[in-house]
Amino acid sequence: MTDLISAPDAATEKTAEASSPADASATAVLANDADTAAMPPVDGEQPLAWAPIEPAPKKKRLGLWIGLGLGVIALGAGAASMVLIAPGTTVAGVPVGWMTPGAAADAISNHLAGTTVTLTGAGDDVVLTGADLGASIDSRALADEAFASNPMWNVSAWGTALPGGITLDPAKADEALRDAVPTSFDDPVDAAVTFDAATGAYVVVPSETGTAINVAELTDAITETIADGGKSLEFSGDPSPAIASVSDEDATTVATSLNTMLGSIGFYIGDERTVPVDAATAAGWLTVVDTDGELGIVADQAAIQATVDTLPALVDRAPVNAANVVNSSGKVLRAETEGVNGRTIGDTSNIAEDFAAQLENGDGIYDITVTETPFASVNLVRTADVNLSTQTASFYENGQLVNSWKISSGAAGHATQTGNFTIRAHVRIQDMKGADYITKDVPWVTYFNGDQAFHGTYWHSNFGHVMSHGCVNMPISAAKWVYDWAPDGVEVSVHY
Repeated sequence: MTDLISAPDAATEKTAEASSPADASATAVLANDADTAAMPPVDGEQPLAWAPIEPAPKKKRLGLWIGLGLGVIALGAGAASMVLIAPGTTVAGVPVGWMTPGAAADAISNHLAGTTVTLTGAGDDVVLTGADLGASIDSRALADEAFASNPMWNVSAWGTALPGGITLDPAKADEALRDAVPTSFDDPVDAAVTFDAATGAYVVVPSETGTAINVAELTDAITETIADGGKSLEFSGDPSPAIASVSDEDATTVATSLNTMLGSIGFYIGDERTVPVDAATAAGWLTVVDTDGELGIVADQAAIQATVDTLPALVDRAPVNAANVVNSSGKVLRAETEGVNGRTIGDTSNIAEDFAAQLENGDGIYDITVTETPFASVNLVRTADVNLSTQTASFYENGQLVNSWKISSGAAGHATQTGNFTIRAHVRIQDMKGADYITKDVPWVTYFNGDQAFHGTYWHSNFGHVMSHGCVNMPISAAKWVYDWAPDGVEVSVHY
């Protein structure tokens, strides 16, 4: 009977354990009764009560929920630390801690734009904002830098101050300040460079100092105020000296460079300045311009082209053959004419454009490309013939008669010697003396045999007749021609 005191859900197990049909039947009846009415068994006169079944205790999960909450908070804080800038960080004096880089960039820009400047003195307390003055800072780059170097998770980076460069837009700041305090502005005058036709050189026109509100100092004041955490400042609107952007020294440097260039400007073939360009023409090509306070040179390509168009006529030439005076043996006695190669200028279509670019860079030497034609060499065999019978002196080149004059050779007792001789000396002018004569200042003397020579004669004009003391008297012009034409070594034949 002990098994019947078990919990009602134990009946199934006991049914399975019945060992006889009777037991099985009794168990089945009990089981069926239990399904309809759970009656406690009786033990004598006292009924036996079922022991109550205690429900399984539920597990307490409060700690788990608290732990999960703290975990979520920790994960959130960790995630935030990966995208936020460290607390206490400032950029150019603007607090950006606990911000994302994007929010920090906006905060920096807005702070700068909203900063106010009160112009004192002549400014009459006019208030301008950073936006009015074109104040700017590379806020995005600085915010990214702040985050990269000072993320929130890096506790050691908390409280870091990063510098930032603030600038004012020169044109916008100038316009705003001029509108606010026009009396403080008197524009300076830059130094300039002009061409002086009288001297043929470039000269400096001096600069003039003006007045303005100093934008550089204002920028520094705004930077300092924001760096100190401020958002407003006062700045004097009184005029300060405004120095010209182009100083006298700057202009002098440019003028010196131009004047140096004028001394060598032109079109060159090798080292030869084949086509020089005069200063006035060059000055017509060049203009000195002032671009944002910097002097530069602008060259007029069309003006240069006018000179380029004349280059073929000035550069092209036929070859000049070399000519050497030689004796009958071919020995060179004198280079009569130096050989010169012919030349033809090449393509000129790009010269004006290229030269303009050179000139703007301070280079006034333009190298011309030419095609050369080599010269040839010619030998000139020169000889002199004195015919005492006809009183004639004749001069030949390569067997061809070049010139001939009547002369006066030596008279009786002073006969001119016959024979074959060579010219040995030249004397421009000299006195001639003999035993019974002296002749002063005899010109253009060309000696060929001892004291016998061709020379000019001013004391008579009886040519064609013997008259001299042995020399060959000639008209002065003829004597000069021989002096120049016949170098030492030219062969002279004297005969009847």
